[in-house]
Amino acid sequence: MSGPTLTERITRELETRLIEGVWSPGERIPSERALAESLGVARSTVRAALQRLIARGLLKTRAASGVYVSDRLQTGLISPWRQLVGDHPELRPDMLEFRLMLEGTTAYLAAVRATEEDLARMGELVDGLVDAHKRGDTVLESRLDGDFHTALANASHNAMLRHLQGSVVKMLYEHISLNNAGLFELREQASESILAQHLALWEAIRTRQPEEARRIMREHIGFVWRKLEPDSPVPIVP
Repeated sequence: MSGPTLTERITRELETRLIEGVWSPGERIPSERALAESLGVARSTVRAALQRLIARGLLKTRAASGVYVSDRLQTGLISPWRQLVGDHPELRPDMLEFRLMLEGTTAYLAAVRATEEDLARMGELVDGLVDAHKRGDTVLESRLDGDFHTALANASHNAMLRHLQGSVVKMLYEHISLNNAGLFELREQASESILAQHLALWEAIRTRQPEEARRIMREHIGFVWRKLEPDSPVPIVP
């Protein structure tokens, strides 16, 4: 039985880079020429592989601009739930409970696995959070909050956690108004506490304390839970 063709091997290599987050959603990937040189194959082979990924919706083209990473790896996992959670408030505690389990583990792994590059990225975001807080820019602070959680997921170096948490963060921060108040109002009401929680979480990750990172993350989400769902007790998760 014959093995995969060269085009199939290059397609899988590009898929691996997408899964591992080498290129982020919305990012322009290198040109055909650059990819061909780095992979040691002809441009025609790269072109054929790219066309396969475009046909599957993992990449998309922009006229006179190039090839970009689509957000399908994230939105494909969670898109049906965006409208459901928005329309059915009774599902919101379930989403927060899911975050307790998901992001606690993500924080633990980030404290263990984060590279120097990961730490530098998270450090930049924390500095941005502090600066936005000082200037009272709650919109920017909320966006950087979401970016920090995404960077945390990237630092876990687990492909499923990265894409799944990216989907949840995107849904939470961009598409849902929780309890008809929303995260911007939560930010205005509890900005000091939320910033302190992020700083403590960052310190635990930076100093490689995985159990502490998991504990702080769960406390942070529990705090958000109590603000957004005051009539629903925070569950105990394993």
